[in-house]
Amino acid sequence: MIALVRAGHAVPAVAVTVFTGLLAVADGADIWTLIAIVIAIFSGQLVIGWSNDFLDRSRDRQVGRPDKPLTTGELTSRTVVVAIVAAAGICVVGSFACGWSAGTVHLLLGVGSGLAYNAYFKATVLSWLPYSVAFGSLPVIASLAVHPGELPPAWMVAVAALLGVGAHLLNALPDLDDDAATGIDGLPHRLGARRVPLVAAALMVAATAILVVANSSTWWLWVGLAVVAVLSAVTMRLPGRAAFYGAIVVAAINVAMLLTI
Repeated sequence: MIALVRAGHAVPAVAVTVFTGLLAVADGADIWTLIAIVIAIFSGQLVIGWSNDFLDRSRDRQVGRPDKPLTTGELTSRTVVVAIVAAAGICVVGSFACGWSAGTVHLLLGVGSGLAYNAYFKATVLSWLPYSVAFGSLPVIASLAVHPGELPPAWMVAVAALLGVGAHLLNALPDLDDDAATGIDGLPHRLGARRVPLVAAALMVAATAILVVANSSTWWLWVGLAVVAVLSAVTMRLPGRAAFYGAIVVAAINVAMLLTI
């Protein structure tokens, strides 16, 4: 079970679920809508995480990834496939429990983008695009689930999309060499290890700046922007997977800032 949780990329899955749930709470979600959103988002994230490790299992074995349960033999491919099918069924039911519009957006733009990344875009210069679309869809899903037919402001979608691209860059950073050895040549690989942290930090600060400018009458948001700028500068110097966790913290700060508006 622990291996299955690890293969599902549990930390980002929980983070994305919590952030989307908080956006829904800010929109005025009732308890049942919130439960449906949590079930839909979390199960969708598990589908994306498990399918990522399943599709990458041969490449991971080629480079001997010790952090991948399918590579070490802690999990079998059959177990992961069964888990994907079960989570996908829960995801479909949970998504449409949020409403037809929210459910369709989640399945097509959220989960669909994640699966497209795993199957194709990961190895292309457009590797950033599924992250942008998937993260940008989160405030849309929250808004439509709570208020069907009502879309969030464009700036909120832009903030989420930029944070998603920044997270993509930092998530790929520790694996650049292993990925290159197995034929993966996405945007992070083309930028290189030196430029990825700089670009990611710029994206995170830009995302927060958009949030602040769109709500500039709220003075404490400028304090939040300063905190994000400092944290981004620190994050881009962190080793290994720590930089990615720094991006999650930046996203959390942005969500907290949204909740105060």
